[in-house]
Amino acid sequence: MADDEMKRRGVVVGADGSASANAAIRWAARDAAMRKLPLTVVHANSVSTVAAAMVAWPAGEIPQQVLEQEEADARAILADAVALARGSLDDATGLTVIDEMFFGWPVPTLIDVSKEAQMVVVGCRGRTGLRRALLGSVSSGLIHHARCPVAIVHDEDAPSPRLPVLVGIDGSRASEVATAIAFDEASRRGVDLVALHVWSDTDMPAFSMDWADVLAAARRTLAERLAGWQERYPDVEVTTLVEFEGPARQLLKQSDHAQLVVVGSHGRGGFAGMLLGSVSTALAAAAHVPVIVARGK
Repeated sequence: MADDEMKRRGVVVGADGSASANAAIRWAARDAAMRKLPLTVVHANSVSTVAAAMVAWPAGEIPQQVLEQEEADARAILADAVALARGSLDDATGLTVIDEMFFGWPVPTLIDVSKEAQMVVVGCRGRTGLRRALLGSVSSGLIHHARCPVAIVHDEDAPSPRLPVLVGIDGSRASEVATAIAFDEASRRGVDLVALHVWSDTDMPAFSMDWADVLAAARRTLAERLAGWQERYPDVEVTTLVEFEGPARQLLKQSDHAQLVVVGSHGRGGFAGMLLGSVSTALAAAAHVPVIVARGK
C-alpha cells in the first residue's frame, strides 16, 4: 500500500471540548490547509463515565438514557470542533474536515489513528489538566508512542506568524526527521529557520575542555547536517546557533523568539521510545509555542 494511502487521515486533531484542545484544533486546521491535507477531528468517548455508571447500577444494566446522553455529548463536542476548525480559516472552502468518534481511551485510540496520519495534534492538557507545568497524559502518551509526528499546542495567544521556526539538531536519526519537518514548515510559512545544535547533552559544563575547539567541531557538525536541506529548500534562510550544554534549557530559551519548535523524539545514543534528557517532554510542557516532536514508524 502506498504511503499516501496509509496516511489518508491527513492531519489528525484530538477534540475533548477543553481550551487546550480548542487551541490545538485551530492550529491543526491552519496547518492542514497549509499542507493541502484533510483534517480529521477525533473524539475518543472515554469509557470512564460508563464504568462509573456500572458502579452506580450494580446490576450491570446501565439505563439507555445514560448511554444516549454520552453519545449526544460526544457528537456535540465533535460538531463544535468541526465548526471551530472551519471558522479558524478565512477561507475554509479548500479544507476537507472529517469527524470521527471512537469508544475507548484517548491515548490508545489516537496511537492507533496515528498509523494513518501525517501528523497528530493535541492540546498540552485535556479537561482534567490542572497545572501549566505538567504535560497531560494524552500528549505525553503520544510523544512516546505515536506512529507519526506529534504537535503539542498550548491554549495561549498564537505567536506572530512572522517569527521563525526553531529546530534542535543533534546529529541523530530522530533529529534528521525533525530537520525535514522544520524546513518544510518554514518553507510553507514563508519564514526563516533557526537551527540550534547543543554540543553536550548534560547541564554540567566541562571546564577542562577548550571551548574554541568544541565550537569549531560543533559548527562543522551542524553545517554538515544542514547542507543537503538548504539545497532542497533554497527559499528558507537559515540562522545557526551553537551552545555548549543543556539542550532543553537552550531550546526553551530560543523558543521565546519562535512560532514553532521541532525536535526529535530521542537523540544521540537514544533508543526508540527514549527521550534524550527528556528534552521533548520538557519542551512540550514548558514552551509557550507549539512543539512538534518528530516520530515515525
